[in-house]
Amino acid sequence: MASENGGKWSKTALVVIDMQKDFIIPGGPMLVKGGEAIVPNVIKTVEVARNRGIPIIWVVREHDPLGRDVELFRRHLYGDGKPKPTSKGGVGAELVDGLVIQEGDYKLVKTRFSAFFNTNLHSYLQGIGITNLVIIGVQTPNCIRQTVFDAVALDYECVTVIIDATAAATPDIHIANIFDMKNVGVATPTLEEWCQY
Repeated sequence: MASENGGKWSKTALVVIDMQKDFIIPGGPMLVKGGEAIVPNVIKTVEVARNRGIPIIWVVREHDPLGRDVELFRRHLYGDGKPKPTSKGGVGAELVDGLVIQEGDYKLVKTRFSAFFNTNLHSYLQGIGITNLVIIGVQTPNCIRQTVFDAVALDYECVTVIIDATAAATPDIHIANIFDMKNVGVATPTLEEWCQY
């Protein structure tokens, strides 16, 4: 079930993390300041992946509106009159404009930083023959980093983070985390470089 195009990309999946309005749109309660700037590159990465026959996994947070499945340190955001970020069914949980889950894509809901933690992501990827991951989205020091380090720990053969299709609150935080990931064998191309692969 890996990519129908076979060949070079047949064992690769694209994992798009948390490109939701509450994280990306200015004024959002969980705004990642660098997030809005990467939206065009995320759109382009998804387009290139589709053209290569690479499966797309959309990883999103969708929390209980009462906050019962949120990390303890965030539960204060779910009381009466609070913003309740990425609540299931809320506008803030929607993907930003320009990103659309299409038929054949896979949507995975997570409630923690890593897309692998307490989800079926690993078994899903194994089931479709995936050994290589390309990871994009927000934010670099949290959900991107923890997902990447879990992928490395799970022995995915090639883990790639497209550095200008991921973002953090500041460029310094982003660069420091990319450096750490590169040091554990993660490929860190720009979108332009990845398009040339």
